[in-house]
Amino acid sequence: MKFKFPYKGYHPDELVRRAGFGQWKDKAHGGISYTRKLGTENYPRFHVHIVEYEKYFEVELHLDQKQPSYLKGKAHSSEYDGQVVEDEARRITAVIAGIYEGRNP
Repeated sequence: MKFKFPYKGYHPDELVRRAGFGQWKDKAHGGISYTRKLGTENYPRFHVHIVEYEKYFEVELHLDQKQPSYLKGKAHSSEYDGQVVEDEARRITAVIAGIYEGRNP
């Protein structure tokens, strides 16, 4: 699921961190993204990628159900839509809106 936010004086990584996500470095591919665990284990977890544009940034959200297994093909077991992902998108949007409106300092 993808959704957008305008820039309003905050860096996107600061906003997703304040929404409860921690930075995750992909050692295999060298990228940086953000995750939020749903329990004490690494999976399941929400996974966010940030894509920046000139006037807005986009949050790409999905739910990783288990660790990827790439031995015999590309099996990632992720959900990109559905009620759980939609609820998390609404939660992230509410946190960022609250920050923009000064309710979540």
